[in-house]
Amino acid sequence: MYQAIVFFPLLGALIAGLFGRVIGDRPSEIITSGLLILSALMSCVAFVDVGLNGETEKVKVLQWMHSGALQIDWVLRIDTLTAVMLVVVTCVSSMVHVYSIGYMSHDGARARFFAYLSLFTFMMLVLVTADNFVQLFFGWEGVGLASYLLIGFWFKKPSANAAAIKAFVVNRVGDFGLILGMAAIYFTVGSLEFDTVFAAAGALADGQLEFLGLTLPALTTICLLLFMGAMGKSAQFLLHTWLPDAMEGPTPVSALIHAATMVTAGIFLVARCSPLFELSDLALAVVTVTGAVTAFFAATVGLVQNDIKRVIAYSTCSQLGYMFVALGVGAYQVAMFHLFTHAFFKALLFLGAGSVIHAMQDEQDMRKMGGLRTLVPASWFVMIVGTLALTGFPFTAGFYSKDAIVEAAYAAEIGPHMFAFTLLVVAALFTSFYSWRLIFLTFYGLPRCSNETLSHVHESPPVMLVPLIILSIGALFAGFTFYDFFIGDGQAAFWGSSIFTSAENHVLHDLHKVPGWVKLSPVVMMVAGFTLAWVMYIRRPTLPTQLAREHDLIYNFLLNKWYIDEIYNFIFVRPVKWLARLFWKGGDGAIIDGLGPDGIAASVLYVTRRAVSLQTGFVYHYAFAMLVGIAGLVSWFMLTGGQ
Repeated sequence: MYQAIVFFPLLGALIAGLFGRVIGDRPSEIITSGLLILSALMSCVAFVDVGLNGETEKVKVLQWMHSGALQIDWVLRIDTLTAVMLVVVTCVSSMVHVYSIGYMSHDGARARFFAYLSLFTFMMLVLVTADNFVQLFFGWEGVGLASYLLIGFWFKKPSANAAAIKAFVVNRVGDFGLILGMAAIYFTVGSLEFDTVFAAAGALADGQLEFLGLTLPALTTICLLLFMGAMGKSAQFLLHTWLPDAMEGPTPVSALIHAATMVTAGIFLVARCSPLFELSDLALAVVTVTGAVTAFFAATVGLVQNDIKRVIAYSTCSQLGYMFVALGVGAYQVAMFHLFTHAFFKALLFLGAGSVIHAMQDEQDMRKMGGLRTLVPASWFVMIVGTLALTGFPFTAGFYSKDAIVEAAYAAEIGPHMFAFTLLVVAALFTSFYSWRLIFLTFYGLPRCSNETLSHVHESPPVMLVPLIILSIGALFAGFTFYDFFIGDGQAAFWGSSIFTSAENHVLHDLHKVPGWVKLSPVVMMVAGFTLAWVMYIRRPTLPTQLAREHDLIYNFLLNKWYIDEIYNFIFVRPVKWLARLFWKGGDGAIIDGLGPDGIAASVLYVTRRAVSLQTGFVYHYAFAMLVGIAGLVSWFMLTGGQ
C-alpha cells in the first residue's frame, strides 16, 4: 500500500507526460486525478493505522547507492509524522487535480500541466517518506524542479519565466546550506541514515567541527545549515522573495505549492530533525526569531497588496513564520498541527480566489472587483469559510492550531520567546485586517469592473466547486476533530517516536495553562482587525486612499515589500550583471575572441584565402607564373653581375 501511495502519482505523471498527446487531454486529466484520489484514500487509511499504534514501519523499495562506507537504500519510513504529511499532500493535491479539470479547461496543454502536477506530488511524497538525508534531498530537489516547471508553465509570458528562474535560484541558496549540513553530518557521524544520525545527537552536542581553520560546535552548526535549507524552501525572511512571484503560475499551482507541498518541506525537515534541534538552544533561538520576523514582515506587506493571489501568498509566508516559531520553542507537535489545518484553509483560499479570477475573466486586481457576493455566491461562501479559519474564528481549524502557537510562544522558556509572542499577536491583527480587506474589496460594495466584464461573471462549474466544499469541511472541522491527537491528551500515543522532545521540554504541557488574557489575545486581534477593515472598506471607503496619501512613505515602504527586492538587485543582481558583462565584452569578446577567432585565426584565414585564390587550375596561369619567375631570376643575375 505504501509503495502505491508514493508511486501512483509518478505513474500518472509518466502516462500524461509521455503519452498525453496520444491519448488526449481528457484521459490525461482523468488518469492523473484518479490515481491521486486513490493515493489520498490509501493515505487516510495509513493515517488511521499509524496514528492508532504510533509505531514506525520501514518498507525497502530498492538498493540505491553503495559506495565504500556510504550505504544508501531507498526505504519508505512510515511513522506518524510521515502519515500526517501523506494525508496533507495527497488530499490537497487530489483536490487541486480535480479543480484543475475545470479551471484549465480552455488551456491547450492540459496533459503537460497534469503531468507536472503529479510529478510535483510524487517528489513531495519521496521527501516525506525518506529514511535518510539523501532520499530526502532527492525529493527536496525534485519539488524544486517541479516548481520551476509549474511556475513557468505559461512560458510565453516573460514574467512567468522570470518568476520560475527566481524561485529556482533563490532556493539554490538555501539548498547550498542543506548540502553543507548533510556533508557535516556524514563527516562527523559517518552515516546519513536518520536512525544512526539521531542516535548520535548526544555525541554531536559535545563534539566540534573543524572548517576553514575554525572550530565550531558540531550540532549547532549542522542544525543552522539544515535550517538554512528550510528557510529557502519555506520562504522565510530574506529567502522569501520567490514566493509572491510564484503567483505567475496558474492558480491551482499556487494552491498546491503554498498549501501542501513545497513550502511545508522546511517545516517537515525541522520536525523530522527534532532529535538534533532539541539539543541546540542557539539553533532553536534562531528558528524562533526568524519565524517571528517572517510572520510580522509578511503580514505588514499583505496589508496593502492589491493582487488577490499575492495577498494570500503573503499570508502563507506569515503562517509559515508561525509554524517556525512553534518549532523554535520546542512545540513541534503544534507546528505540525498548524501545518495540517493550514493546508485545508489555505488551499481553500487559493482555489476560491481562482474561482473569482475564473469568473472575472482572469482579472486579479481587487481594485477592479467589488459587488460579487450575489453573482458568485458559492465562491463567496467558501472564501468566507477560509477567511474565518485563517483569522482564527472560534471553533474553526485555525482557532485551534494558530492560537496554540501563540500560547506556546508565551509558555516557552527559549530566550526570545516573548519577542516571538509579541510579533505573533501583532501579526494576528494584521492577518485579520488584510483577510477581511480582501473579502470586502472583492465581494462587497459597488462593482468596479467594466460592464463587459460584469456581464460575463458566472459561478464556477461543479468540478471546481466540489473540491472547494470538501476543503471547506476541513477548514471548519479539522482543528476540533484532531486537537486531542495532535496536541491534546492523546498526543503522546499519537506521535510515538516520530517527534523527539527532551525531558526538560514542557511547552506542550504548559501552553494549556497560560493566563486567560494570552488565550484571548488572538481572538481580540481578530475582532479588531475585522472591525478596522469594515470601517475602512465598508463604512468609510475613501479612508484608505486618504491614509495612503497622508502616510505615503509607510504606504510605499509596505507596497514595495520593504524594498528587499530592490536591495538584492543593488547588492547582488547589478554587480553580477556588471561582472558578467565585463567578462563577456572584455574577457570573452576583446581578449579571447580578439586574439583568437577575430585575431590570429582571422589573419591566417585571410592569408589562406588569398593564397588559395592563386591556384586557379589553368595551365596557362601556371606557365605565366613560371615565366615571371624565370624573368625575375634573369633580371636578378643581370643586376648583380652573376654574384
